[in-house]
Amino acid sequence: MSSIHETIQAIRSFMDAGGGVLWAIGGVSCLLWFLVSERFWFLWGAFPNHTAGMIASWRQRRDRTSADAHRLRRMLLCEADLLLRRNLGLIRTLVAICPMLGLLGTVTGMIQVFDVMAVLGTGNARAMASGISRATIPTMAGMVVALPGLYFSALLETRTRRALGRLSDELSLRGTA
Repeated sequence: MSSIHETIQAIRSFMDAGGGVLWAIGGVSCLLWFLVSERFWFLWGAFPNHTAGMIASWRQRRDRTSADAHRLRRMLLCEADLLLRRNLGLIRTLVAICPMLGLLGTVTGMIQVFDVMAVLGTGNARAMASGISRATIPTMAGMVVALPGLYFSALLETRTRRALGRLSDELSLRGTA
């Protein structure tokens, strides 16, 4: 139990050392990874079940060449595209926000350094180190969240395109021959 308590204290002291901006980066990070996890769950869990129904109803159609069939196919593909791309824009936005929040942390930390320098002069390195630490920790945290977020965002985009392509192939316009 004390190990958990020590871990929580270490995390809390790290977050406090980075300032309020680091808490914002932590919140954005939690939301980002929740959304990424949800999208992967949807791609591998819910979407195949959803498309199975679409494919089954499409294959039961005898007519696949009429204008109505083309509209129905387009509608099914658009519906799948909307389902697959849900929250991908938000994920990309959160990935882009993280480095900006890190930069905000850098600016606020450097303001603290300049305040210390204005009051105490440049001779007090210990006081300036606190501000420099407050400036660098959010920058690092923003990049640590954004880089894997960028990778997983691109991976989700690729998997989404592939899933839509597979569905498009399954909803072929050829007859039932």
